[in-house]
Amino acid sequence: MWYNGLLDLSVMQLILVALGLTHITIISVTLYLHRHSAHNSLDLHPVLAHFFRFWLWLTTAQNTKQWTAIHRKHHAKCETEEDPHSPVVLGIRKVLFEGAELYDQAGTPETLERYGQRTPEDWVENKVYSRYRMLGIQLMAVIDLLLFGVHGIWIWAVQMMWIPVWAAGVVNGIGHFMGYRNFECADNARNISPWGILIGGEELHNNHHTYPNSSKLSRRWYEVDIGWGYIRLFQFFGLAKPKGFKPIAHYVPGKQEVDVETVQAITNSRFDIMRQYRKRVMEPVLRQQKALMDEEIRPRYRSLKRLLSREVTLIKPKEKEHLETALESNAVLRQIYEKSNELQALWRRRGLKPQEKLQALMEWCREAEASGIRYLEDFAAHLRAYSLRPSP
Repeated sequence: MWYNGLLDLSVMQLILVALGLTHITIISVTLYLHRHSAHNSLDLHPVLAHFFRFWLWLTTAQNTKQWTAIHRKHHAKCETEEDPHSPVVLGIRKVLFEGAELYDQAGTPETLERYGQRTPEDWVENKVYSRYRMLGIQLMAVIDLLLFGVHGIWIWAVQMMWIPVWAAGVVNGIGHFMGYRNFECADNARNISPWGILIGGEELHNNHHTYPNSSKLSRRWYEVDIGWGYIRLFQFFGLAKPKGFKPIAHYVPGKQEVDVETVQAITNSRFDIMRQYRKRVMEPVLRQQKALMDEEIRPRYRSLKRLLSREVTLIKPKEKEHLETALESNAVLRQIYEKSNELQALWRRRGLKPQEKLQALMEWCREAEASGIRYLEDFAAHLRAYSLRPSP
C-alpha cells in the first residue's frame, strides 16, 4: 500500500529499523563527537568522520563545535556552577528532562571560542551544516515518510528524541547521580551499567571521567563497551586508530627498588592504584577491626567502608563527622586512612620535582613497611614492583 512507503515493512521490521537507525546515531555521538572530536582519543578516517557528521546533521541538528565545546567545558568545570549540565548543582530532574535545553543555553560564543578548538571549519560545515542546521532533520523527515509511509512519522519522532533522552538526559543526569564507581575521581561521575550497549558504552561514565583521554571506556573484565567493539572493527579496515587505551604502568614481579619510573607509573595510574589500596588494605583491615569497634560505630560499618575510600572533596559535612568519630576511636583505621592521603599527596602536590616525588614515595614505603600492619606492608612491596611499560 502507498501509505506504507516504498519499503512496505511489517510492524516488527519497522521497530527493528527504528532501533537500527537510532543505534547509528548513538555510535556517531560516542565515536565521532565524544571520543574523536572532544577528547582526541580516537583518529577516524576522513570518510568515516564525515559520514558521522552528515548523519548527526540529519538526525540531531547537532553542531560539532558546539557539542565539543560544551563537553570540554563540562570536564573542565565539572560539578561547579559553571558546569553546563551538572545534576549535583542543577538537580537531577532538570538535567534528566531538560538536557537538550541546557546544551542550547550553554553554547555561548565565549564557550565556543574557548573550548571549541580543533573542530571542522571546512566549506560544508560553514555553508551547510552550521548555516542550515534544521534542514538536516527536515530532510530526515521526508526520507522517513518516503521509505516508511505514515509509520515514518513515529520513526522520525523516535530519532529526534533518542539523543536528548539518552545522551543529554540519562548520561549527563543519571551518570552523575546514581550507579557504581570503579574509581574515586574528583567528581560525582558514576557507571550507570557495566554493559555499555544501549548508549554505545557511555553508560561507563565513571570510567570515562577517570580516564577521559582513553578511547576505551570499559575497565573491568565484566564491563562491555560496544563503542570499543566498533572501534576495533573500523581499525581492522583501516578506518580508525584508537589512542590512550593502554596504561603505561607496568607491574614487574620481583622488582624491589623504587625509582623514578615507579613514581611516573603509579602517578599515571593513580586512580587504579587507589582502587587497589582500597581492595588490598582498607577493606581487609576494616573487616579485622569491625569486632573492635564501639557499639555506636559498628552499625555504620557499611557507610564507613565507603567513606574511607571516598574522594575527600565529595564527602558531605555529616559524613565527615561520622568518619572522624570512627577514626578517633580506632588508631589502625586512622593510620591506613592517613597513609592513603599521604600517597595521594604525591600527585596532588604541584611543583614537586621528580627526585622529590621519588624521595616521598620511598619514605612512604619505608613507613608502611614499619607500620606493623601486614596489609599495608604488602601493599608497599606491591608498589615497589611498578615501572613503565616497555616500548614495543
